Amino acid sequence: MQGDIDRRIRLLDAALAVAIGAAVLAAACAVSRPDVLDLLLIAVGALALAGHRWAPRAVLAVTTVSMLGYVVHAHPGSWAAFPVLAAVHTAARGGRRVWGVAAGALFLAGYFTVLIVAAPGVQDTVERTLLLLGWFLCAGVTGLIDRNWQAYLRQAEQRALDAERNREETALRRAGEERLRIARELHDSLTHSISIVKLQAGVAVHLARKRGSEVEPALLAIQEASGEAMRELRATLEVLRTDVVEPGTGLDRMDELVGRARTAGIELSVTVTGVERPLPADVDRAAYRVVQEALTNVARHADRARTTIELVYGEQALTVRVDDQGPGSPGEAVTAGTGLTGMGERVRALGGTLAAAPRPDGGFSVRVELPLQTSGTTV
Repeated sequence: MQGDIDRRIRLLDAALAVAIGAAVLAAACAVSRPDVLDLLLIAVGALALAGHRWAPRAVLAVTTVSMLGYVVHAHPGSWAAFPVLAAVHTAARGGRRVWGVAAGALFLAGYFTVLIVAAPGVQDTVERTLLLLGWFLCAGVTGLIDRNWQAYLRQAEQRALDAERNREETALRRAGEERLRIARELHDSLTHSISIVKLQAGVAVHLARKRGSEVEPALLAIQEASGEAMRELRATLEVLRTDVVEPGTGLDRMDELVGRARTAGIELSVTVTGVERPLPADVDRAAYRVVQEALTNVARHADRARTTIELVYGEQALTVRVDDQGPGSPGEAVTAGTGLTGMGERVRALGGTLAAAPRPDGGFSVRVELPLQTSGTTV
């Protein structure tokens, strides 16, 4: 893109140089028949302007000397100063005012001298020189105006960029403050409640064992689930406070998750198809959370029915399927709660698909396909 812009600028500069040279040549041909030296001096003086962006001092010197040589050789009118005026304008625009003043003064001195020698009329010579001086002043002033305008545009653009950056920084700061607020609320409410549940479950297990009674599996499941909830809550609070994803929340913990589900009374089987391999971190976490949420729904809504988990490692995608044999009936309307809604948001953020519906032969099925090349981030 930048190369195309530079190419267009070079072509525009070359076109302007050719146009100035053609105008001077037309004026020269209108008053006389220029010889080869005149044509060469005009061509060099005008076409040199095409390189004013890359060699401004050299262009200013070549144009001034060439056109001054043309004035000395052919005694043309004031239109011979057009290339020098353009060079002075570009010099002033580029911040080289001293060079522009020196070139203008040199050309005016040579022009005045040639007029005095060729036509001794002092008054006419002074008038023509002063008129040309006014043109040079205009060229310098317009160059300075152009320079200041470009500087203003750059400052305006920079201010716009700074404002955008400030808005982004403000948004990030507010997001960070909101994360900290949520972390404090979670810590002050959920952490306390879960700690009480874990403590009470632990006391109940201890008392049962102390009396020599058999500990109920449901009580052990409560104790284990509350401990796991505390660990995950701490990890979530750490993420909210540091904006860093906690490792170890992927399919590498599947055995632990399955063990807790079985302790809770869910008859569970796991099938893995394809070549099991490391997954992108966001896909790994999303797959784990999908299975976790599906098993939570089985415990809450399917009366701990028999459940199968299937993981299919494909070349382009990971497929996760959780089927239970609960009381769901074919055609039954599905009401998406918070868990199912969050599951869908997590999957769609990674460009995946989610299908959750009653099975034709009874029960409920959750099927998720996660592409292994993702462009999103986990919700």
